[in-house]
Amino acid sequence: MQDGVLFLTVNHQGGPRGGDELASQNWWMGMAQRPFARGSLTFNLMLSAEPLTVGRDGYREIFQAGEALDHIAVIDRQHPHDFLVQAAAVWRRPLGRGYALTVAGAPVGEPALGPVAFMHRASAAEQPTAPLAHHTMDSTHIAMGVLTAGLDRGPWEIESSIFRGREPDDDRWDLMDPGALDSWSVRGWYRPGPSLSVQISHGFLNEPEELEPGDVRRTTASVSWTRPHARGVTATTIAYGRNDKPGKDFNALLAEATHSFGVHALYGRFESVQVETDLLRFGVHGFVGRKGAHVPEGTGGVDVVSALTLGGTRRIARWAGWDMSAGADATFYAVPGVLEPTHGAHPVSFHLFVRIRPPAPMGRMTDVTMTRMMR
Repeated sequence: MQDGVLFLTVNHQGGPRGGDELASQNWWMGMAQRPFARGSLTFNLMLSAEPLTVGRDGYREIFQAGEALDHIAVIDRQHPHDFLVQAAAVWRRPLGRGYALTVAGAPVGEPALGPVAFMHRASAAEQPTAPLAHHTMDSTHIAMGVLTAGLDRGPWEIESSIFRGREPDDDRWDLMDPGALDSWSVRGWYRPGPSLSVQISHGFLNEPEELEPGDVRRTTASVSWTRPHARGVTATTIAYGRNDKPGKDFNALLAEATHSFGVHALYGRFESVQVETDLLRFGVHGFVGRKGAHVPEGTGGVDVVSALTLGGTRRIARWAGWDMSAGADATFYAVPGVLEPTHGAHPVSFHLFVRIRPPAPMGRMTDVTMTRMMR
């Protein structure tokens, strides 16, 4: 089984920190499965050419922050995926009485933390960019040295992982970043039917950021609803994420939806994200790492940025299973006063893009995690 996507994007980011560029966000994933030891053994491989197609510093996305490049914080840009996004082996074995055990290992993979990663969510399938809440919810979809065990019965599943907590380094072409398995996570799922899934998770990340001292406690919750219909699919996700960091906590709320009908699709995303305003203004962490530090509201410590994206696509070609669509979207922001001098009071960003998907005769790999591929 395989799936993938390639966006060729004209990207305009508004405001003083914005700009124009041509970039390509992309990924490919393959899965192979066979019976093994009274269960099933699955191999997952996921690759991305983004280190080449968007560059070492990623693509423009105002108000985005996370990770580092050459020991400098990456701000107002979304960093590229690593070339090797995932390489995992997953064994699942029924135990009787409706129970099943899942064991997974990956030198590079996804621990049991957060909602389905944005690239795989059906509710975000037509959107070329990462959400601003990425580093509050699902940034651990690329982690090193992941070991996961899970137990499921009927609609219920619980899984737990140990892994290396540090974010990938800025060499996006290396195959892995070795280190101690110093972090952990636990995640619970409730799937009462094929359309609805609910997850809640919590994890401890050992010093995930190179330039941001201290450990992080991440808590997430999400509800996703995906419903195929005669002419397409309707999918929605509502998610909440929280990073408890030394000195301050950061919260994010996301709601997104996609509705496809025939050759057309409409999509939207709303986010309200707490950001570290000193980091966005000056490129340095102003207070994080000082345990017990008190940052008064409105002093440039933590403020809320909200963003609303509306867009759509139209299929323009289909040949031998290949699918090509053209699309566009626009994003409108609510900006806190402290960031208006650097980002503008009312910036507007937009994308014009072509989206190409390869043949997937066994179905698209949407709403999947490392331990739960299409079955």
